[in-house]
Amino acid sequence: MSRVVASNYSFSDTPSFQSMELDRFPSRAADDSRSATLGQLLMRVGDVRKEAIGDGSETPVHQVLQLEEVPRSIPFILSFNNLTYSVKVRRRMLPAIFTPRRNRLGAATAAEPVAGESLFTTTKTLLNDISGEARDGEILAVLGASGSGKSTLIDALANRIAKGSLKGTVALNGETLESRMVKVISAYVMQDDLLYPMLTVEETLMFAAEFRLPRSLSRSKKKMRVQALIDQLGLRNAAKTVIGDEGHRGVSGGERRRVSIGIDIIHDPIILFLDEPTSGLDSTSAFMVVKVLQRIAQTGSIVIMSVHQPSYRILGLLDRVLFLSRGQTVYSGPPSHLPSYFAEFGSPIPDKENKTEFALDLIRELEGSPGGTKSLVEFNKTWQNMKHSPNSEPDRHGLSLKEAISASISKGKLVSGATNNNTISPNSMVPTFANPLWIEMAVLSKRSVMNSRRMPELFGIRLGAVLVTGFILATMFWQLDDSPRGVQERLGFFAFAMSTTFYTCADALPVFLQERYIFMRETAYNAYRRSSYVLSHALVSLPALIFLSLSFAALTFWAVGLDGGFSGFLFYFLIILASFWAGNSFVTFLSGVVPHVMLGYTIVVAILAYFLLFSGFFINRDRIPSYWIWFHYMSLVKYPYEAVLQNEFQDPIKCFVRGVQIFDNTPLGEVPAAVKVRLLSTISNTLGMKITSTTCVTTGTDILQQQGITDISKWGCLWVTVAWGFLFRILFYFSLLLGSKNKRR
Repeated sequence: MSRVVASNYSFSDTPSFQSMELDRFPSRAADDSRSATLGQLLMRVGDVRKEAIGDGSETPVHQVLQLEEVPRSIPFILSFNNLTYSVKVRRRMLPAIFTPRRNRLGAATAAEPVAGESLFTTTKTLLNDISGEARDGEILAVLGASGSGKSTLIDALANRIAKGSLKGTVALNGETLESRMVKVISAYVMQDDLLYPMLTVEETLMFAAEFRLPRSLSRSKKKMRVQALIDQLGLRNAAKTVIGDEGHRGVSGGERRRVSIGIDIIHDPIILFLDEPTSGLDSTSAFMVVKVLQRIAQTGSIVIMSVHQPSYRILGLLDRVLFLSRGQTVYSGPPSHLPSYFAEFGSPIPDKENKTEFALDLIRELEGSPGGTKSLVEFNKTWQNMKHSPNSEPDRHGLSLKEAISASISKGKLVSGATNNNTISPNSMVPTFANPLWIEMAVLSKRSVMNSRRMPELFGIRLGAVLVTGFILATMFWQLDDSPRGVQERLGFFAFAMSTTFYTCADALPVFLQERYIFMRETAYNAYRRSSYVLSHALVSLPALIFLSLSFAALTFWAVGLDGGFSGFLFYFLIILASFWAGNSFVTFLSGVVPHVMLGYTIVVAILAYFLLFSGFFINRDRIPSYWIWFHYMSLVKYPYEAVLQNEFQDPIKCFVRGVQIFDNTPLGEVPAAVKVRLLSTISNTLGMKITSTTCVTTGTDILQQQGITDISKWGCLWVTVAWGFLFRILFYFSLLLGSKNKRR
């Protein structure tokens, strides 16, 4: 009989697509020869929880359940052979003669030169002929000091190293794993907890379920999956608590780490990779995290993790350990064999000494010696040859990858839309994405809106900036007249207003920069499409842009005294909205290219300044040098600026300069009116045409011609501005496509 413990850190098995159909559990439990599914365990655990806590609001107290021991019959074996990975690093431009002998020896030990070196670069081997295997139901832990290659090996196994850079093979049940297959049947938990701070634990896991579980699974069953996972992860007391960040108090570090694990195991993957999941946690939290990983492994998953220095209790949960030293294997096998291994090597482990601490200390000591760990590496090879005799080889049951995946799906693994059909290739048994594009867009939009609603200060600050700018412009340019001075002031107002709409879009820059690594984590293993993210990002931004545009337009149009009536206001609103759209898209594209916020702000401010310079306000188009005219047509400010000018001065009848007003803005503008009339009469006699004080000299059409605005209509300018926005969204998509490969070179 086996013992399954349900406590605040011991949890039941992971639920599956089939195991969530609770009405089928009794019959399956009676006649199924496979191991108990999560649903079967939850039925029994649920009864115990009701007796222990009544309402189910807290984590159940310690209870022991007796279940029959049944053999597992779906073995997965992940084998890796001769993995070698090298990178080129820059040479230090310091002659070796000036380098101390001790440093030269250390450098030679750390990075042995290989072919392909040059005067400025040298090749450093991060993985050197690493081999081993990991089996389902077990935890393989990769140990070693900092820089030993732990994370590199995890990345190599998880297909996070470019295909041409990694040498060796990674196979599952003897068949080489393709990139698409790895993404679908595995999950990768990064060292950093990349979560949205304003979502609760339950909401975070629910969004993961909506991404990774198929549309065919009802929402109620997805909720059941999440609730079961919360119990499995020991997060019942924190289910309604926000994740939190530096400015908002949330869950503890251990709970945050378990949430990070939960969002990647929501679809019950066959292989789970973790990069130092216990890093930064206290001993109790670290033990609870590894205990969760043990339960995950017992559901039929392969768990591979890197760990810096496990405690004695954590070591008891590990099935296999692999010690690395500068990219080479110094031990591979069960933790229980460590005493005999080091005893035969000539360095026995003291009785009361922590095995891993002793091993790591010995490895560090050898690394500092002239010979390095070469003796231990060679001894490990001899040891492995002695231990791996034909009689000790594990029983692999002879299952092919297709057969193993098919049996695993039948058991309930890979709930993200996997099908158990008679396909030829294992790749066709699992879909690339669990849901269609429109569902992904809906879930992404819902999550984004929820985050925005819980951080209203972000939109409030932007709205405040727009309203303050609009108020200042409205009061500075209050009720402009139709005089020549009013025309000049209108030009200045339009240039500043249109450029301001672009500058206020700079707040979109840090949004994606903060989400970048969350996005990379979620898309690396096909939670959703990149195109879904780009489309939902654009749709969610539109309501805010419409509100900002309407506020700015309503605050300035009538206050400044612009022309056109309601139709003129409507176009004015549309061109401001188009400007906000183009500016937001432009900044969003830059956020996908630049890596840092401050660098992004510098680039945004500089480029928008150039756009304003070449917009046609400071210098007319026909005065721009031919070698800069291309920048004039690329200026985002040009098209909105020309559009609002045409909207204001499109009336061919409306006059802006009459009679003596031709002397305004000239030195003659200060002379008495009578003198101006006599001067006007003299000019009339000279020109042979009568010009009186009421004669219209300059109309709106004349002003547009003076400004060089004759090639594109106002509606054409509007559509060009909108098209710029779509172009930058497309470029944003390609920046994500090319910049989020998440693989080492």
